[in-house]
Amino acid sequence: MSENMDKIKEYIESVIEGSLPEEEGHAKPVIEAMNYAVRGGGKRIRPLLMYLTYMSFCNDVSDETEQSGNNDNSTDNASEKRAGNNVSSIVEPFMAALEMIHCYSLVHDDILDNDDLRRGKPSCHKQYGKDMALLAGDGLLNYAYETAARAFTMKPGDIDVEKAFFVLTFKPGLYGMLGGQTADVYLTGKPVDENQLEYIYRNKTSALIECAMMIGAILAGLPQDLVDSLENVAYKVGMAFQVRDDILDIEGDEKLLGKTVGQDADNDKYTFARIHGLDESRKYVEDITKEALEILAEIGKEADSVNEEYFSLLTDVLKSLATRNM
Repeated sequence: MSENMDKIKEYIESVIEGSLPEEEGHAKPVIEAMNYAVRGGGKRIRPLLMYLTYMSFCNDVSDETEQSGNNDNSTDNASEKRAGNNVSSIVEPFMAALEMIHCYSLVHDDILDNDDLRRGKPSCHKQYGKDMALLAGDGLLNYAYETAARAFTMKPGDIDVEKAFFVLTFKPGLYGMLGGQTADVYLTGKPVDENQLEYIYRNKTSALIECAMMIGAILAGLPQDLVDSLENVAYKVGMAFQVRDDILDIEGDEKLLGKTVGQDADNDKYTFARIHGLDESRKYVEDITKEALEILAEIGKEADSVNEEYFSLLTDVLKSLATRNM
């Protein structure tokens, strides 16, 4: 299992790296900043969840016959490094695109919070200046959709590709991540009630995890009711992930985290951990993760076909998010 997971992570890294723009031309300064933000050594949780969900439920995983539709400068090498011998590359543009969207959000988060470090390295605006970092975030968001749109040329007219693209546009947007970030910024320094906090966490954090697992499920051909159930799994995992982040901001190891702890207190943010305390926060993470895994197990029983190896890996990754130290 661990050896296979290492191969999967190498594969995902090759897909992301192969999808980045070349650092050339008049736009080279912003492209360098964009690539710096993506190459910062992230855990790639969202493309990993997308891939594992896709591989867990896909009935027709065959060598991609539409390979010529891939972008010209990127995925040939990625295809050669696939973790499995029979991986359909239709999921690859979405994996890369979602990681770009995640990284753009981190670039802008670091500017808003004036964070000096990201994953143990200077944050993008510290490395390239605020102006270029803002443009890099904008560039990553736009280039993400350009990257994902390549899937339309790989499977023209495919309804699942169209549905997946809609999810990719919806979950990071006004009614997803951006909405959560807006409430987070607006309410910083103000007491928040449970409904406001849940809104922030669901949209700021859970939305991209929901996006990842829903796209994986849609491209795998799961029926809509099971896609909806996986969205609920991802919501609960995202809530656990964010509350665990609150805990780590209080008691985490800066060397492991690669960023400064205590930022929530410094920015006067009302977090779950601040409101409920560490003990109750730990129990919440444990309980909601258990709920998520129980729903996931039921989905595994209801799906027409399940790849047990990948389903087990997916389950293990979701468990690990609740106990992570970095």
